[in-house]
Amino acid sequence: VQLQASGGGLVQAGDSLRLSCANSKRTSSNNGMGWFRQAPGKEREFVASINWRGGSPSYADSVKGRFTISRDNAKNMVYLQMNSLKVEDTAVYYCASARGAWASISASDFAYWGQGTLVTVSS
Repeated sequence: VQLQASGGGLVQAGDSLRLSCANSKRTSSNNGMGWFRQAPGKEREFVASINWRGGSPSYADSVKGRFTISRDNAKNMVYLQMNSLKVEDTAVYYCASARGAWASISASDFAYWGQGTLVTVSS
């Protein structure tokens, strides 16, 4: 396994969670990283991405201003800080490693995927 996501759980609306993604050494720290999510019965959707240097973050409109993506290349980690969680944020969250160094928003630009971590937000 090259990417391991963790940090999901059951929270109430308005709460915060921080997701973590451990990136194996075989997956280059020179690649962009992203988070996607898939809610029950829905397609997988883009959440956030960041370039290899930790800059140029991109966010889905639905999470902009509430979620923050970051990375620590020294630790091979990527994070997703989620604040002001809403019921509609309930989903399995996946981290992914991009084929290139940029912060892509398209799933097809990501080559490696973690197994997902479930976030459930109750009202």
